[in-house]
Amino acid sequence: MPLTIRSPSLLPAALLAAGVLASACRVAAPPRAPTAPATAAVPDTLLHDADGRYRLGRPFQDFYDTAFVLTETGKITPRVVSVDELADLLQGYDVVFYGESHGHAGVQLQETRLLRALYDRSPKWVLSLEQFERDVQGVLDDYLAGRIGERTLIEKGRAWTGYAASYRPLVQFAQMHHLPVIAAEAPTWAVECVGQWGTGILDEFTPAERGELAADLHVTPGAYRDKFLAFMRGSPTHEGGAAAAPAPAPAPDAEARAGRSFAAQVVRDDTMAESIARALRKYPRYQVLQVLGSFHAEGFLGTVERLRLRDPQLRIAVIDALEVSDPRAPGFTADQARDGTALQLVYPTPDDFVEGEDPSAWMAKMMRKRASDKCKYSLPVTPTPVSR
Repeated sequence: MPLTIRSPSLLPAALLAAGVLASACRVAAPPRAPTAPATAAVPDTLLHDADGRYRLGRPFQDFYDTAFVLTETGKITPRVVSVDELADLLQGYDVVFYGESHGHAGVQLQETRLLRALYDRSPKWVLSLEQFERDVQGVLDDYLAGRIGERTLIEKGRAWTGYAASYRPLVQFAQMHHLPVIAAEAPTWAVECVGQWGTGILDEFTPAERGELAADLHVTPGAYRDKFLAFMRGSPTHEGGAAAAPAPAPAPDAEARAGRSFAAQVVRDDTMAESIARALRKYPRYQVLQVLGSFHAEGFLGTVERLRLRDPQLRIAVIDALEVSDPRAPGFTADQARDGTALQLVYPTPDDFVEGEDPSAWMAKMMRKRASDKCKYSLPVTPTPVSR
């Protein structure tokens, strides 16, 4: 069958099984900027319900075609809504998580449209981005204030590959309308250190370096850890497939690597959650739109649950971008309806490899690159006992 390497995907499972940290949300390559404006999708009013699966009443016409579906975490009968209707609803929340499929131009187009609709209803919005790391907040602030140009922002701000196509529209809208923009993510090098050594490596950081990460890290058992470990094993359950067969018990070294990988993921989640909490304190009576990978927010887990630990009273909404399995009959399951306040149904991205292709050379190249990203700190290594 075709192999698609995107998050969640087979690639992170393979890399992590080999002891190499891969982000749970930064695998897909961002698209090139579209050469022409996308045509707005035809309004939808109909969802067919059959055996616990909901199907849109029409096929998707192109890669930009989409539909927002209000689900209220499965508490209501799902219904299709427009961007304006969704923006009306979201006025009642303190924080809105937009869980995107990274590199999907159809998702990122709607992110900007939603931000504009939210702003039209209230100018007090903070844009918080996973796509910039905390230690470049000053660079981002300089750009928003007009003190540096975009090339400097991209280079010194370590903007993601494809920034111009994917995130420029959001940042430009914020700059034009004087909205605060938060560099919410943990520095990648620090995340990789935790992935290689575990949280004990944080004791080696300087106070300034440690300050770029969340003060409190919640590396705890629970649904999110279970989901992450299943994701590493290549479980199809994330996108509503059948549950995988029980996996054999992992070897001790593999189990330790999995624990470190989860700790690294938590560094991302807790740091973004703390960044949002700080923004709410810094900008009273503002609301926050947080753009991040869907894995961090789906099912109100990850970053969402860690934000709630910091402020249980917050009203939080989640928009979950869902790549449908068949664009000719786009739909979702009742289980997927529980993953967000609303779903954005989108056209699936193409498979990276088709049946008969061997992706091993490409995967080995990626693993070599990851393995070369060594942490600048280290911990004493306990010698492995020699069997007799």
